[in-house]
Amino acid sequence: MQDLLLHCSDTISAINDEVPMAEQIATLAGGCFWCIDAVFDDLVGVHGVESGYTGGEVISPTYRQVCGGDTGHAEAIRVHFDPDQISYGELLDIFFAVHDPTQLNRQGNDVGPQYRSAVFPYSPEQEAEARAAIVRAQKDWDRPIVTTIEPEAPWYPAEDYHQEYFAREGDSNPYCQAVVAPKLAKFRKSYAARLKAGAAG
Repeated sequence: MQDLLLHCSDTISAINDEVPMAEQIATLAGGCFWCIDAVFDDLVGVHGVESGYTGGEVISPTYRQVCGGDTGHAEAIRVHFDPDQISYGELLDIFFAVHDPTQLNRQGNDVGPQYRSAVFPYSPEQEAEARAAIVRAQKDWDRPIVTTIEPEAPWYPAEDYHQEYFAREGDSNPYCQAVVAPKLAKFRKSYAARLKAGAAG
């Protein structure tokens, strides 16, 4: 019995070593997920970014369905981060700086509810921080911010070819060169001190 307890204790310890206890998740929607995925992947304290769909009614939607604008989902990203290195509030401030939160159901030429600006908090604390971040960000915009704060909803990862799309396809994709690349360059210049080593290149 003692050996079994020791084995269980060792197993639990090993699992805890594999899963960072301090890691938190931020789910954000700010237009095409190709645009903001690349931004957050560069930040110190961010362990990973996943593109996906959330906030809709259809179970396991496809990209084609979401692009139709009828499923209710937003193209979004889930940011896995270490709050000891970068806070949720800081992530939100960057989020509001790298997309236009005053455009309703669109970002530039990308039009439809799937491109809406939205935050999906996972706790009352995150919701309060989201509301505070909107107040902070409003000073930088002439028009009212229309970003919605929406209830936590099922998360559906986007198809594999969407993950880290800009890093893989950005150089050969005209949309990425016209839309994503300038946004990423501006972000890297403005937040150079927060970037991972080598991200500014």
